Amino acid sequence: QVQVVESGGGLVQPGGSLRLSCAASGSILRINTMGWYRQAPGKQRELVADITTGGSTNYADSVKGRFTISRDNAKYTVYLQMNSLEPEDTAVYYCNVEVLTTMHYEYDYWGQGTQVTVAS
Repeated sequence: QVQVVESGGGLVQPGGSLRLSCAASGSILRINTMGWYRQAPGKQRELVADITTGGSTNYADSVKGRFTISRDNAKYTVYLQMNSLEPEDTAVYYCNVEVLTTMHYEYDYWGQGTQVTVAS
């Protein structure tokens, strides 16, 4: 079993910052790509950013220059630093991790989601 737990969401004013964290635990042999997705009301879930084991990153155009993804491989943790937040960033943010389990299965695990609301 693998558990994925997110934290760090909340309410912030436009122009403000938030830092999301996501920690995986359990029967993990290795974690490959880790990523953050978001889903706004009435919209499809979309990729925000992801990062490979080696540190290569990929960002949605809408967040480039404002968000930074990073990871701590030893802690199986991924972070999303969000600066210059805009109302359009309001969504539920989900963490996704690609796990090779101790049973040698590869599987994508999702966190429960954390709400980010940008409003004055």
